[in-house]
Amino acid sequence: MTPRLPNRRDALAATAALGATLLAPRCVMAAPQPTWIDQRRLGPFVCRATFPVDRQLLADADLERLELELRRVLGLRPCRTELEVLLLRDEAEHRAVIRNQHPEAPYRRALFYKTAEQSVIYAYRHHELAIDLRHEGTHALLHADLPMVPPWLDEGLAEYFEPRQADRVVGPGHLDAVLADLARGRIIPLEALEQKHELAQLTAEDYRYAWAWVHLLLHGPPAASIQLWETLASLRRLEPPAPMSQRLNAAAGSPNELLARHFRSWPAVLRASRPALGGLR
Repeated sequence: MTPRLPNRRDALAATAALGATLLAPRCVMAAPQPTWIDQRRLGPFVCRATFPVDRQLLADADLERLELELRRVLGLRPCRTELEVLLLRDEAEHRAVIRNQHPEAPYRRALFYKTAEQSVIYAYRHHELAIDLRHEGTHALLHADLPMVPPWLDEGLAEYFEPRQADRVVGPGHLDAVLADLARGRIIPLEALEQKHELAQLTAEDYRYAWAWVHLLLHGPPAASIQLWETLASLRRLEPPAPMSQRLNAAAGSPNELLARHFRSWPAVLRASRPALGGLR
């Protein structure tokens, strides 16, 4: 397509908050509503589009499998909430809808919006739509089950689950940068991410390390995974959990050392388990 749309990583670096999640009630302006000419249901997701949707477009996003995977990996309960996915024809139409519905929100290529009454994903047709839908779909499923999720964990999980299922152990383009940082002896500590309570505070580098810390929690030592599951269970019970950095330190030792050991060994793990990769991507 010409001109080329920026990919998700390019846009993230430029905006530092791609795929934003809005959770507070917002003032909505009266404006003409889009005309929805196609509708599909995929598990809890109800997709409405202003253009005829071919099956492959939604098959690529694989939202039904995404819900099953979040239930399996994170222990989420089956989603009983209808999650709307509003698909616009192009960027211009998408911008107009966001401007009319949420005029105070900075524009994002994809947006998850939640109030007590509705959960809505806004996206538009382009070459990385499936990635956007998995990212925002992860937010929607998390917030359908949990009353709140710390921003670093919310975004780290969405970054982790946005690639296709077969590519999640490699990640959405973050792995090489994390390995390069480790070679230089630098990382972003988990404590620094935990101090950021607003999405707008997260930088592109914060997104990378939110992904990295989630990767450790999912693929690192069992003691780390247990802290993730217990944290999610505490959030579901409305019991504020101790910061993950403290939990990791008590259960498995220095979080920074855990992260460094995990990613220094990860390339070898990948080569041993996925020789067909032909090297890291």
